[in-house]
Order: sequence, then C-alpha cells, then structure tokens
Amino acid sequence: MNQLSDRINNLATSATLAMAAKARELRAEGKDIIGLSLGEPDFNTPDFIKTAAIEAINQNYNSYTPVDGYVDLKQAIITKFKRDNNLNYTLPQIVVSTGAKQALANIASVMLNAGDEVILPCPYWVSYSDIIKLCDGVPVEVQTSIENDFKMTAEQLEAAITPKTKMIWYSSPCNPSGSVYSKEELRALADVLQKYPNIYVVSDEIYEHINFVGGHFSIAEFDDMYDRTITVNGVSKAFAMTGWRIGYIGAPDWIARACNKMQGQITSGANCIAQRAVITALEADPSSIKYMVDEFKERRKLILNLLSDIEGFKTNEPEGAFYVFPNISAYFGKTIKGKTIKNASDFSLFLLEEALVATVTGEAFGNPECIRISYAASQEQITEAIKRIKTALS
Repeated sequence: MNQLSDRINNLATSATLAMAAKARELRAEGKDIIGLSLGEPDFNTPDFIKTAAIEAINQNYNSYTPVDGYVDLKQAIITKFKRDNNLNYTLPQIVVSTGAKQALANIASVMLNAGDEVILPCPYWVSYSDIIKLCDGVPVEVQTSIENDFKMTAEQLEAAITPKTKMIWYSSPCNPSGSVYSKEELRALADVLQKYPNIYVVSDEIYEHINFVGGHFSIAEFDDMYDRTITVNGVSKAFAMTGWRIGYIGAPDWIARACNKMQGQITSGANCIAQRAVITALEADPSSIKYMVDEFKERRKLILNLLSDIEGFKTNEPEGAFYVFPNISAYFGKTIKGKTIKNASDFSLFLLEEALVATVTGEAFGNPECIRISYAASQEQITEAIKRIKTALS
C-alpha cells in the first residue's frame, strides 16, 4: 500500500536530474554518452576561492552558522548588490541559503497561500512550477515565442493577471532560453504592475555575469519596484561553484525575516566553509571570471553554427547563460529509425538512445516544442555531439 503523501506523489521529478541519471545509467552500460543536459559549468572553481576555503578549515570554522548567514558574508553580498546592480540593501534584508533553489522554496513557502497564482513566462526554470505547487500555489504559464526571443511582453503580462495573482517569477538571463530582459523591457512590465500594487516579483539573476549583451539590469533598480521585488542570486554559475550550495536573496525586510524564520525550521544556516569561500568570491572583481564568460561566448557561436546545418532545428541567438533552446517541432509526427517522434520528450529520448547525446525536453520548462541543449562542455564535445545528432537524424 502506498502510504506516501499526496504532496510527494503529485510532485514531478526534476527533468534535468532525471536525464542526467539516465545518462549515467547508459554510461555504466559502457555507452559513450555526451552530456549536454545539466546546467553546470565545466570549469573548476577558481583557485583563489578554493584557497579561501582551505584557510577557513585551518581557522577551525566548523560550528553552526547564523540561520541567515555570517554577517561578513551578508556585508559582502550588500557590497556586491551595490557594485553590480545599483541596489541598496541592509543586513536584515539579506538571507543566505543552501543554494538559490532553497531561497526560492523559502520565498514560495512564506508568500503563497492556497490558490494564489504565480505568473511564469515560458520557458521557465524547471523547478519553478513544482516549488509553487508544493506551497499550494497555482502556476500560470504565459507562452512566449522564439520569434520574440522567449520574452513576455507587457500585453501578455496584463492579460495573465487575475484577482488571484500574487507573484511573478522569471529569470534573466533565462534558464533555459538564455534570454536577457533589457531595462526598457522590464520598465514596460513594471508599468503594468503599477496598476496592481499587491503583486510581487521574484527576479532570479543567478546567470547575471554570464551575459553577452554588455549589461544586466535588475527590476528592483526601479524605485517603484524595489519594495515589491525579491532578488535571487548565488555563486553556482558565474564562479563554477554548483556543489558549494550557496544562494542568497535581497528582499524587503519583512519578507527576508519570514524566509529566515522558515529556513530556521528546515535546514538552519548554510555550510560554514562554503560561506567563507563565497566572501572571497563576491569581493573579487567580476573580471576575475571573464575567461569563463569569453569561452561560453565562443561555444555559443560554435553550437549555433553547427545547429544551423541541421534541417528542422529553428534557433535564435541567446543573450546569456549557456544554453540554446531550439524549436524542433518540425520532427513531430515523423518516424526515424523506427521511432515515432510525438513530442519534445520523445525527441530528447531519441537523441539519448540513438545519438548518445543527453539533452532536456522543453516540456519540463513549459515549452513543448523545444529542447534545451547546454553548451557548458568543451568545444570538442560540442562538435562531436552535434555531429552525432545530425547523423542520427539523417
């Protein structure tokens, strides 16, 4: 008899993690799988950050940390927000968590009641929808198009708002599309929100520094949005620190206090050694990670050129992050090597089994016509992967 809760029975498995697990299974069987599914930089954490962690160990940092983070780490976050985003936060407005994912779960837990609606421009990061559902919220998907670079317009936002709308969640640069909202585009969305003063915004900026258009803008920079925005960030992507598990928020103090209270009953404070290392990371000039951003830009050019040579792949040029999100609906209804492609999930599974390349179905991100391909891999791996895909589809 299944005695598990309805909550867990109704929860979807993370599609990115599921694909990674499937790829590991095939590797264990001896198959040469190229993984382009996970959102993880393939660089090592910079040495100056690792040195800071070693020093923290030698200085005997080993005790429980404050629930919302070390004060000097929070101060480093405040300095980073001012330096990089022109945002002024105080210590009570900062909460450090075990990754940005926990920060998002905290926000949903303290902000949503049963039936509250959260607008999600599609595509959205794979976990948004289920985090919202876990907190009894209702995701409201707003479909965007590749022709508009997968960005929600002011008109679409206005049309999606109902009396039950409580929040909007979005990422910029976006996972999975790589789209970056400009200051003007965010101003247009903010103008709509001025009519609805009780709607709050979660701005996920975890890919902030992996930006190829020369500028990142935070919606909280607008004076009329500052008190209604929770800015989420972390070090996993820009500093190649995914396993260190440190994320953080800057938020109105009453929301930050609530997140601190929630976290105190779930995990308490984040890892002490990782926090000490992150102080060093955030105090460094962003130019210290430019070599990674430059390499991602080269890989973007490479993968777009290679994909343009495959019939049926419709692509746009992502402006940030390290993903392409091609529309592959031209293959729907076709039978290739005895396998009928009905949807993006079928297509992604076909590529894994026939091309030995792991990608992720766009259905997991709210877009059933696309797949996500990560180019956080070497240029040699990217070239070989797209070659395999082309051969399998031919």
